[in-house]
Amino acid sequence: MQGKRLVGYCAVWRGAIEMRTKMKAQKSNNTFFEYLKNQNSSLLVKKAGREPSVYNEKSESPKDQSPSGRPTEDDRKLPSNPEEVEDLRRDSAANPLIAFTFVAVKVHDGDNSYQGHREWLAEVIFLGQLSHPNLVKLIGYCCEDEQRVLIYEYMSRGSVENNLFSRVLLPLPWSIRMKIAYGAAKGLAFLHEAEKPVIYRDFKTSNILLDQDYNAKLSDFGLAKDGPIGDKTHVSTRIMGTYGYAAPEYIMTGHLTPRSDVYSFGVVLLELLTGRKSLDKSRPAREQNLTDWAIPLLKEKKKVLNIVDPRLDGDYPVKGVHKAAMLAYHCLNRNPKARPLMRDIVDSLEPLQEPEDVQNEKPVLTVIRGVADGQLKGKEGSM
Repeated sequence: MQGKRLVGYCAVWRGAIEMRTKMKAQKSNNTFFEYLKNQNSSLLVKKAGREPSVYNEKSESPKDQSPSGRPTEDDRKLPSNPEEVEDLRRDSAANPLIAFTFVAVKVHDGDNSYQGHREWLAEVIFLGQLSHPNLVKLIGYCCEDEQRVLIYEYMSRGSVENNLFSRVLLPLPWSIRMKIAYGAAKGLAFLHEAEKPVIYRDFKTSNILLDQDYNAKLSDFGLAKDGPIGDKTHVSTRIMGTYGYAAPEYIMTGHLTPRSDVYSFGVVLLELLTGRKSLDKSRPAREQNLTDWAIPLLKEKKKVLNIVDPRLDGDYPVKGVHKAAMLAYHCLNRNPKARPLMRDIVDSLEPLQEPEDVQNEKPVLTVIRGVADGQLKGKEGSM
């Protein structure tokens, strides 16, 4: 129902899209929604706290505003959530209104080429048919003239890429990194085990979005493909996507299987483990390609701790790191048939979600203390 209503707002989005494109470099979302507000008072996206709503609002008379522009005492008593608004409207409401939460708007940046439209259509089709807690929810879309817009549920923490490699945000704790890996793995497993299997084909940190509680959801299905069915062992397709995450067989032949996604998952797991990007030209030549540098070290228990993200400052379970490293090692096998299934990966990551892992791995210090009668006794405690 919401999707149909949002399609009707195409005229409003259309006028804003040119401005949205120009502002992309500045990432000025506030100005974008202010533009919508000025264009049509009946579609007001008002940013007030974490969950603004879309609703009808009459323009406010200047005489009703305080001279300072600050809320008056009466303003503070105004309804501040959908329930209070509906309670106020109940006696005189003639038209039913839908209170929307703040949504993410994705505007297609292409030149309306065949490939660009095809990717937009793929997102509409796949996300319109598939529903899972670890797939981003598509609320609506706009397809008018040359404009192509998708409206997602709002993911407040943005992408894993922005969180993992940020120079401003605090480093993601080990437990959160494993939670992200677990959620993303469940999303891929769902796609691979669907009645009509789907190969995601573009699994990377920028396409994994996070909600307020760091639940991971896959987004951007523009490159997704129907998987092989029956006797077919693979599907062949044009080579596209991000090189650093792509499976070797895909790069060399264009052949895709669900295990091609497994390889990409291994790269992302490696990024979560090391805090390094799949390709980083700023590093020494031998370390620029993450998989080439790290794979020889993953199965060496003594060496693998040397490649763990130093920003974690040693705050991680050693056994958990070893398990995650070995899982990444198997996912990155150059032989697709030797890689695990996504369902097996989900099962392997589940034990790493237990908080007891962290507690059990803390080194134990035995403190020897003297007592009055000259005897000694020990006490165990965590460092």
